[in-house]
Amino acid sequence: MLDTRLPAGAPESLRRTVLLPRSPATGLESSRVRLSPAERQVRGKAARAEVPRESHAGWQPPPGRPDPVALLDSQAASRLPDLVPVRYGRMMESPFTYYRGAALPMASDLATTPSCGLIVQACGDAHLSNFGLFASPERRLVFDVNDFDETLPGPWEWDVKRLAASLEVAARENGFTEKDRRKIVLAMVARYRLGMRGFAKLGNLDVWYTQVDIEDLRQQADGRLQARQRKAVDKGMAKARTRDSMQELRKLTRIEDGQPRIVPDPPVIIPIRDLLGGQIDGVDFEAQLRGLVGKYRRTLQPDRRVLLEQFEFTDMARKVVGVGSVGTRCWIILMLGRDDNDPLFLQVKEAQESVLCAYAGTSKYGNQGERVVNGQRLMQASSDIFLGWQRAGGIDGVTRDFYVRQLRDWKFSIDIASMIPRGLRLYAELCGFTLARAHARSGDEIAIAAYLGGSDVFDQAIADFAVAYADQNERDYHAFTAAIASDRLHAERGV
Repeated sequence: MLDTRLPAGAPESLRRTVLLPRSPATGLESSRVRLSPAERQVRGKAARAEVPRESHAGWQPPPGRPDPVALLDSQAASRLPDLVPVRYGRMMESPFTYYRGAALPMASDLATTPSCGLIVQACGDAHLSNFGLFASPERRLVFDVNDFDETLPGPWEWDVKRLAASLEVAARENGFTEKDRRKIVLAMVARYRLGMRGFAKLGNLDVWYTQVDIEDLRQQADGRLQARQRKAVDKGMAKARTRDSMQELRKLTRIEDGQPRIVPDPPVIIPIRDLLGGQIDGVDFEAQLRGLVGKYRRTLQPDRRVLLEQFEFTDMARKVVGVGSVGTRCWIILMLGRDDNDPLFLQVKEAQESVLCAYAGTSKYGNQGERVVNGQRLMQASSDIFLGWQRAGGIDGVTRDFYVRQLRDWKFSIDIASMIPRGLRLYAELCGFTLARAHARSGDEIAIAAYLGGSDVFDQAIADFAVAYADQNERDYHAFTAAIASDRLHAERGV
């Protein structure tokens, strides 16, 4: 059966003529099978006539634009009531923290913007803080997209626009000049475009195996970095390698009754024994948790199941993470291997529907955790060996979907607030290339590259969009803080 769903804003000619089969594994178009490289290139260039690259410039809120505060408040219904004020408190810190949490309002806005109709596995929340360092299974330090809560097949432009606007918002917060801010956004978009054009010349395997190895990148960029920048990069790489389960064991636990136990730090960290209190009396709760871990184990590769079976469940706690995710149910599980100095910390995070689903279609996966995991595996060049999913019933009797990954495995995010313009520009280029590589793994990189072309027409248009949407973000931020001031929303700051 052909699946011809295209997002709102896709050109009518593509709706009439592009009848490509969708992969049963991903739901993405199988254009590589049906079209030759030359035909794919023609397809991309033809889209320019319907959706000129200049049409991506600027932003005007459409008539009847949904209230962003109401959209955010609608998400509270499925979240933990005691943590919703923490989410709002974190979002109200600045326009950038608001932007990080406002993926749903922006998804609603992006659905009204032009799209050339070429679909990729989209991140759905591709702001600059959702990129970072982590360890590959080969124990190499790599850079990639690292948040996939909202991943779903969708227009590639949506990710590019969210990333571009995030750079403009962050650069404003850092006090950069208008000229510097534009250079930063242009650098990201140009690197995305040139990266995609490079991928269009490669074979499928070469595209798939491409990854951003930080040590190799550090050597290549050495000449572009000033001495203090090189020092900062080296310090960040060294710090990343210390962020593992052993570090978490020292930071999050203490010995009780001869075993490590997670230390409470409410409301950010609440051990399961404190959260449930007397509810676990007479219940073999540990046996139930073992059963849940067993279900999750079945979603791993067989060799990784063997490794996981060598660890025993020890303790569990609810842990608040991030900005936009606050209020969803997130747990950390401490498991021990050969002894108390051989820990494995897993993060079990609730997966709800993507913010894109109302605008790009629902996921083909019935389990939202499976959606996240498969989207992550498709976009990342190298994924966590313990990445998996499960469905579990809560203590309130409601069944929910979750995905599981390591809590720490050399994970490290760049401190955006401390960057100077040159540093943020280099980081923006890295994000742009990384996003292009992630999109090229699932989308039609030849058609996208042909649409983008060799000039900077698209780059300039997206830079204009970033400025206009950053202005919108500031208006929305002020409306959001006004809603808190008027007690329409309740916020808890400093948590």
